Amino acid sequence: MRFLAITLIVHRPDPVTGVRKSTHERFREVLDNAVLAEELGFDGFGVGERHERPFLSSSPPVVLGHIAALTRRIRLFTAVTTLSLLDPVRAYEDYATLDHLSGGRLELIIGKGNGTAQRELFHVTPEDQWDRNAESYEVFRRLWREERTTARTRFRPPLTDAEVWPRPYQQPLRVWHGSATSEESVDLAARYGDPLFSANVTHPVEPYAELVRYYRQRWEHYGHDPADLAVGAGTAGLYVARTSQQALATYRPIFESNLAFQRENGLPVVFETLEDFVERSSALIGSPQQVVDKVHRYHERLGHSVLHVHADASGLTGTEHRRSLELFQSEVAPVLRRDIPDPPFAWAPVQPVAEPGLVAR
Repeated sequence: MRFLAITLIVHRPDPVTGVRKSTHERFREVLDNAVLAEELGFDGFGVGERHERPFLSSSPPVVLGHIAALTRRIRLFTAVTTLSLLDPVRAYEDYATLDHLSGGRLELIIGKGNGTAQRELFHVTPEDQWDRNAESYEVFRRLWREERTTARTRFRPPLTDAEVWPRPYQQPLRVWHGSATSEESVDLAARYGDPLFSANVTHPVEPYAELVRYYRQRWEHYGHDPADLAVGAGTAGLYVARTSQQALATYRPIFESNLAFQRENGLPVVFETLEDFVERSSALIGSPQQVVDKVHRYHERLGHSVLHVHADASGLTGTEHRRSLELFQSEVAPVLRRDIPDPPFAWAPVQPVAEPGLVAR
């Protein structure tokens, strides 16, 4: 099993202290967390993409480019790239450049995105968002593989024998499809033989497991080898402590503050108590053995080989956050790496192809 630390760069007051860092401080915190993730042995670091309050993650290529300069080994993920909102040509240019600068450490998780404010910002409607996502991905995918591309498109000007630079470093780039609530993203992933990443953060496991089951069906429907299928899954929170009592005591004020925030803002409340949250959500809160056991239970339902945890302290003190990550890497990750297989592909840059020489015209 492989492990990612992921941030959406939420910019809210601390759930416990009520203090909100400045925008500059919040970005510095993200960079520090990425360096820490590499230092502790995480396999990847992911940055989300949102274009609405309270997120600062509107430009993941820029943030990941800075992280690439500060790190050497860790793979860099988007979580997710909202292709339904983006021009696929511009997205290709940004990410092909980032892939070169990082030495082939980039992987994308794509999705349509969500949120009314960002749809309105980009003039995307609920009716066309899935078609936009599928079209953008098809164009993006072809640009990565073709030296010249012709494409008849609905949502951007058509391409005719188009050359887009720079040509890619990895060939091809690995693209995961983020899956939260809809079969459309699942079917798109299966159609192209791409891995699936289940959000797995808001509800109990059942709806996510149903989408993964559907993905496996569609994968075989499209004629792909079941041995090549890969699933990743998210988590709703992380705090590993020596004992379950310590974990619950430390995390309780964080949970209660988040619960109050949900109620004050009219958000749906799925888990009414911390005990229910720890039992039925994907949050990993407890002793190392409890966390190991819970990941195994989820693996029985999802069959995932990649797991993401929160990169942010999210209400923990800096010391608590670091100790939790250290305990995860020293006592949880080694057991799960032993017990659960890796994805069926190398966790390394895809071998770059020779870049064609430029021809004078």
